[in-house]
Amino acid sequence: MMLGDILAAARDSSGRFHGWLAAADPDLARQVAERAAADGMGPGSYVRAAVADFAAVASEEDWATLTSSMRNTDDPGTACLLAMVHWRLTAPDCGCHGSEVAHRRKTA
Repeated sequence: MMLGDILAAARDSSGRFHGWLAAADPDLARQVAERAAADGMGPGSYVRAAVADFAAVASEEDWATLTSSMRNTDDPGTACLLAMVHWRLTAPDCGCHGSEVAHRRKTA
């Protein structure tokens, strides 16, 4: 599977991802739900935004870390989605993705 295929699958499965995450990692699921609510969106939309934001503004170092984690697992799709969600939750508010979220709120 190519990276573009993995990203598309991650985007397409984001709605189911939160249910799976709630069972696998309740703390991370709670963080996603809280951040999504604060940003005025549902958890599935937050996950899709995390994928889009990562693709749009992640640094070369972030991409290198992502591809390494995907290479070292039997489930690269899940590793990819988890990494992008974690990145979005922990990324500092530098304005580069905060503006993406603010734009989504204004146009929603």
